[in-house]
Amino acid sequence: MISKCLAENVQQIKITFSDCTDLTLIPWSYGPELAHGACSVYFETLVPHDHLNYMKSAMQDLVTHEVGTAESVTPEEVIRYFGKHGVTAYSAKVLNTVDQIYDQILSGALVILFDHWEQAISYATNGLPYRQISEPITEPVVQGPHNSTIEELNINIGLIRGLLKSPKLKFEYFTAGEVSQRQIAYGYLDGAVNPESLSEFKRRIADIDTEEILETSYLEEWIRDSAYSPFPQVRYTERPDTAVAALLDGKIIVMVNGTPTILICPGLFFEFLVSSEDYYQQTAFTSLIRILRFAAFVIALLLPSLYIALSTFHSEMIPTVLLLAILDTREGIPFPAFVEALIMEIFFEFLREAGIRLPRPVGSAVSIVGALVIGQAAIQAKIASPVMVIVVALTGIASFVLPQYSMAITIRILRFPLMILASTLGGLGIMFGLLMTLLHLVCLRSLGQPYLATLAPLNITQLRDVFIVVPRQMLLHHPRNRHLHKRRGAK
Repeated sequence: MISKCLAENVQQIKITFSDCTDLTLIPWSYGPELAHGACSVYFETLVPHDHLNYMKSAMQDLVTHEVGTAESVTPEEVIRYFGKHGVTAYSAKVLNTVDQIYDQILSGALVILFDHWEQAISYATNGLPYRQISEPITEPVVQGPHNSTIEELNINIGLIRGLLKSPKLKFEYFTAGEVSQRQIAYGYLDGAVNPESLSEFKRRIADIDTEEILETSYLEEWIRDSAYSPFPQVRYTERPDTAVAALLDGKIIVMVNGTPTILICPGLFFEFLVSSEDYYQQTAFTSLIRILRFAAFVIALLLPSLYIALSTFHSEMIPTVLLLAILDTREGIPFPAFVEALIMEIFFEFLREAGIRLPRPVGSAVSIVGALVIGQAAIQAKIASPVMVIVVALTGIASFVLPQYSMAITIRILRFPLMILASTLGGLGIMFGLLMTLLHLVCLRSLGQPYLATLAPLNITQLRDVFIVVPRQMLLHHPRNRHLHKRRGAK
């Protein structure tokens, strides 16, 4: 509880925030003959100076006017008095405990303590300046909305509510971390979300309040079903339109204050091969792009393994002219096909990571020049054949086609075990690896839902929006448009 003695409260705050040189305490007096004491407390690194000027002006007016004794003046009267002098009252709160005082100070509020009061008043400020809304960085936009989420939680929720103006859109807040006290919000569309998935989601995040959550991806550890599966079980986005589409599809979105990334769960396999822009283009073009994505997925996963298996165990399956060309390019290569592919794949992974970690103006240049130089040098040094360089380059390009980076990482992980199986058992090893992967996918679940939903278990109706996209008139029965279908049916 807050003490009636102002000096005790101030001393307690000094002890709690000891060695915090940016903590500011301003003692002042007010009332008849300035007989009553008060103290303003805030972090100067969290409170804008323009807001402080308003508060200082209002406090000066309070000092020079007769407002009664400390025992007779109530917090509501002081709030109204400040409101008459330019300080908006909508952000004012009456605090009743010491913990509330600490929380408000750390949240960037200005707290005023009064002598002989067992309460305090806090005023929320504009806070620190934040990054303005701009285009998404991780999801380039060709057609569609060009705005992106930022690090301010309330702004992100406002962007989503601006696109989905429905009272059924629900957002719930909670705080995680004993030290960081990070604010987290999750949202869903009532009537569209699966009640079982929502209950399971709430059960899993029930124990997060003691964990330090610094970024949205930290929550994945509690949400995903299998911690050892290489396949992603949640999606990430920075685009409000993608989040709204997920809400309409019955998904749950999670946002953390301080990061622009939105987590979408549950994440199912085929959703990682779909982009929001698919619904902004003509259906014929979108269907072609969908087919190309699935082809790119197969190429990125299997091309090096198929090359190793065919060149090592099943050369009779290669056309004679092509086989002779491959043998001619491999003349003088001291390594078997597996070692050759492994070396080139590792080189390519080095270039990929270097391009990501380096500054953007330098990263792309280093990646392109590095690939050309290393590829040409490897061919001249007889470390790799031209065919292998083409295979590795085509594999890397195919992985860039996938719209979700997390699925591309999964392919990078699975590619190496398949290469090992292809080098030891040939085509049989590839089939065995694919069979084990398929069994894993069939058994995998995300928030209790089958990971291969739509295909296993089979749903013929929703297949119209998986491999190809049919005209929108035929998509009315899709879950994303169930509310639209009901409204049209009612007419």
